Amino acid sequence: MYFLALESSCDETAAAVFTEDRVVLSNVVASQNELHTQFGGVVPEIAARAHLRNLLPVIDEALRQANITIHQVNCIAVHHTPGLVGALLITVTAAKMLSVVLDVPLIALNHIQSHIYACRMSAEKEIFPCVGLVVSGGHTAIFDCASPLQMSLLGSTRDDAAGEAFDKVAAILEIGFPGGPKLEKIAKAGNPHAFSFPRAFLKENRIEFSFSGLKTAVLYEVKGQKNAATTPPEMTTQRRADVAASFQQAVVDVLVAKSRQALHLTGYPRLAVGGGVIANQTLRTALKVMTSDENCELFIPPMSLCTDNAAMAALAVEKYHVGDFAPLDLDAKPNFL
Repeated sequence: MYFLALESSCDETAAAVFTEDRVVLSNVVASQNELHTQFGGVVPEIAARAHLRNLLPVIDEALRQANITIHQVNCIAVHHTPGLVGALLITVTAAKMLSVVLDVPLIALNHIQSHIYACRMSAEKEIFPCVGLVVSGGHTAIFDCASPLQMSLLGSTRDDAAGEAFDKVAAILEIGFPGGPKLEKIAKAGNPHAFSFPRAFLKENRIEFSFSGLKTAVLYEVKGQKNAATTPPEMTTQRRADVAASFQQAVVDVLVAKSRQALHLTGYPRLAVGGGVIANQTLRTALKVMTSDENCELFIPPMSLCTDNAAMAALAVEKYHVGDFAPLDLDAKPNFL
């Protein structure tokens, strides 16, 4: 049987076709980076309008690549939470319409849980129970994943997500958007110990994140503080690289420490990581070292399944098998807590 999945939680319009055996036949993503670059971040209204323009062509391309017609689809899956409400509404509405017209079941999915399930897809073996870490532009959270359909939140950020902090610090350093890859690139030439930036909750027992204070510390280091007696040094190429590297290291230290803490808390010997920020090589390396030290398995999906996409919605297969279908009054839900 064929599943058609839709995703539009932020600024990527995506559609995918996969089978009941989780074989991905197509995974099409239309990015909006060019639309949002001039604003230094995602503008919700612009994102929603772009989803409206892109959705049908993306669905058509996903079906074409999968070599099936829309009438061969047996189930519709959609990420309905969390995300930008205007963006989510585009695919939620389309999914409900397709479910009715095709007379096939509708399955609603949590975008964050799908990021973790992407690890199951790429591993091609059972990974549950495990600790799930999701690090993206909109979310930073750790889950106790007893099974694919039993994921309980252990802790999340109380303000900025890690990816959002990368974008904001990139803006402070005036290196462009999206900030993650640009900041990582210049950080390679920097000293990660040049500046002692704060690491919120690093040594506390609770699993919680906060990157707002870190972002502010970078701002003060680069721009100075109002009414301060001294002004910050000139922002040379090396100083910019040192700031980037020190910021990046602070984020990585916290993410790794809290992942280790969650592994100890649950006793699980596996860590599954998803979200666009896991593209960062410094973070990947640090997680590999930590899980090796803890004698734990580390699961990271390929980049095509890390950034927002619809193929990771293959979590719908698990829901289909237990008959967990969504009603036609399904609505977009911006928050997952």
